[in-house]
Amino acid sequence: MLFAVRMDVDIPRDLDPEVRADLVAREKAYCQKLQKSGEWVHIWRCVGQYANISVFDVADNEALHQALWNLPLFPYMRIEVTPLAQHPSDLTADEVAP
Repeated sequence: MLFAVRMDVDIPRDLDPEVRADLVAREKAYCQKLQKSGEWVHIWRCVGQYANISVFDVADNEALHQALWNLPLFPYMRIEVTPLAQHPSDLTADEVAP
C-alpha cells in the first residue's frame, strides 16, 4: 500500500544540543534503513521548513504506523498521512475497463 506522509518537525529549542544531535543521527540512520528495505520509497524536503513529504510502500496501515511510531523524532512531529491509489490517467496505469 502506498501512502504520502507529511512530517513537520518541532524540536524544542531548549533541548540539550547533544540529545538533539543524537536524535537527528538516529533519525537519519532509521530513515536510511527503511529506504534500503524499500518501505520508504521517496523523501523530499519542504523548502524553508523543517518538514518533509515522503512516500511509503508498506503492507498495510499497521506497518506504516509501526514505521512512523519508531521514528526517533516521532515525539516532536506532526504527521499527516494520505493513502494513495493509482490514477487512471497515469501513463503507467494498467488499462482500465469502461
